[in-house]
Amino acid sequence: RQAFFLPSEMVRFEEAGDRLSADLICPYPPGIPVLIPGEQITVEALLYLREVLKAGGIVTGATDPDLQRLRVLKP
Repeated sequence: RQAFFLPSEMVRFEEAGDRLSADLICPYPPGIPVLIPGEQITVEALLYLREVLKAGGIVTGATDPDLQRLRVLKP
């Protein structure tokens, strides 16, 4: 909950690895959050999100729904 209110910034998708997510990002299907505010963004999570979009899935909760950029917590 605290991470939701911390200062954040937008970074390119490719630069988001190892940063902390500021959004609750939930791909559909399956509809289960992959990232929650304050969680470290892993390379695996980034690859999974790209695959969901590539397969025609939807990603909800991201500030940029096209996932060109992700909202992360400021260091």
